[in-house]
Amino acid sequence: MSSSSEILNETLDDWIEHLLGCEPLSEAQVKQLTDRAREILVEETNVQPVRAPVTVCGDIHGQFHDLMELFRIGGQAPDTNFLFQGDYVDRGYYSVETVTLLVCLKVRFKDRLYILRGNHESRQITQVYGFYDECMRKYGSANVWKMFTDLFDYLPLTALIENSIFCLHGGLSPSIETLENVRHLDRVQEVPHEGPMCDLLWSDPDDRAGWGISPRGAGYTFGQDVSSTFNHLNGLQLIARAHQLVMEGFNWTLSRPTDDGAVLPVWEPSRHPRGGREARVHLHPVRAVAAARRAPRHAAGARVPALTARCGGRRARVVAG
Repeated sequence: MSSSSEILNETLDDWIEHLLGCEPLSEAQVKQLTDRAREILVEETNVQPVRAPVTVCGDIHGQFHDLMELFRIGGQAPDTNFLFQGDYVDRGYYSVETVTLLVCLKVRFKDRLYILRGNHESRQITQVYGFYDECMRKYGSANVWKMFTDLFDYLPLTALIENSIFCLHGGLSPSIETLENVRHLDRVQEVPHEGPMCDLLWSDPDDRAGWGISPRGAGYTFGQDVSSTFNHLNGLQLIARAHQLVMEGFNWTLSRPTDDGAVLPVWEPSRHPRGGREARVHLHPVRAVAAARRAPRHAAGARVPALTARCGGRRARVVAG
């Protein structure tokens, strides 16, 4: 039985083609889209299972042309499966077009593309870092901003690739020992200022052992001992996360991939003031071979890294920036 907000595939394809030209949808179309997306996202879990092969992507931050370059390198949906790890809006000039396109692709190919929540998918942050102002400028009211920020409450917090790679925007929490703890969180709310949901979107790995106070003012820092214990308890090979600038596009934080505590940050926006490099990494169940190289700049002058991962015999590709 069709949902009351079902959108024809032909309509979605027209919207996607329009958005690929970096043109926003109308307010009425955004309303249709977010209503349908909410119905899809509410069926997904806090720890959303994802099958490989899949391309895992870091922060986008409204950089539409970098997103286009990412699709050029990583492939187009639905031919390529994608997992985006949050922070689609703010800072860049095209947050509206970027987040609308990703949500449109999610609705069109719901089993081939997954979108997680980042710390910028919140009402408070988007009023400070640009998304609210952009919506006001492009639509003349806050209606579209409200539609998207209401939708953000339904985004999954984390994903689990083939029961081996734990993906999230931020990091770990002293309130969370197992994935089952994450599954029991009530995510349909504004991002809290503290607590486990806040930590998953705000925390960062650190060279120092144990838990520390985060300089961000939210979440925590955590050492290799913490990530090693978490990975061991949950049978994980790796934690893949976004949230931090990485000059090479990716790096092995806390340990190498052969260690229990391996954490892999993936960074996307190449127009960050400090830039970034292209890189490709091949991950295997027990070993990793990494290679980084300088990438040619695309028309907008940005570089976008890519990373190919192998998980339990299946490929999981990470595209960084």
